[in-house]
Amino acid sequence: MPFDRPIQRAVTAAFTATAVFMTGCSSITQSENQSLSLTATYQGQPVQPDCKLSNDRGSWETKAPSNVTVRKSSEDLNVTCKKEGMPDGLLKAISRAAGSMFGNIILGGGIGAMIDHSNGKGYDYPNQLPVKMGESVVVDKKTEAQATQAQK
Repeated sequence: MPFDRPIQRAVTAAFTATAVFMTGCSSITQSENQSLSLTATYQGQPVQPDCKLSNDRGSWETKAPSNVTVRKSSEDLNVTCKKEGMPDGLLKAISRAAGSMFGNIILGGGIGAMIDHSNGKGYDYPNQLPVKMGESVVVDKKTEAQATQAQK
């Protein structure tokens, strides 16, 4: 059995190489930024308030409605919209682990997941941020996905 040792080394090298290349999947395939659609209504009618979005990676100011690009994070995204003559609109967008994060844990032994957690690439926010002036709203990608499935 002189070939057992070289074959064993080749198999070990192949598994090691696969693990190395599969770690950090989100770091390779995902961006650290995410474009979100921000809208605002007051008593069912569209309005154009000034809004501030923030998480532990930064803050962004825009006027609704707009598409705004934010830096992803494991922390939730907070949105505050203000318009004279109206009560403020508050929204919290829940940060959820992206599917690639689970692939990192399974295929990469967790190293890639740690990298993607620290740089935020392994997380996503809901794509739609519907602020309702005078209310405090929570939006979650998990319930967004469930609603999409229910429509099919």
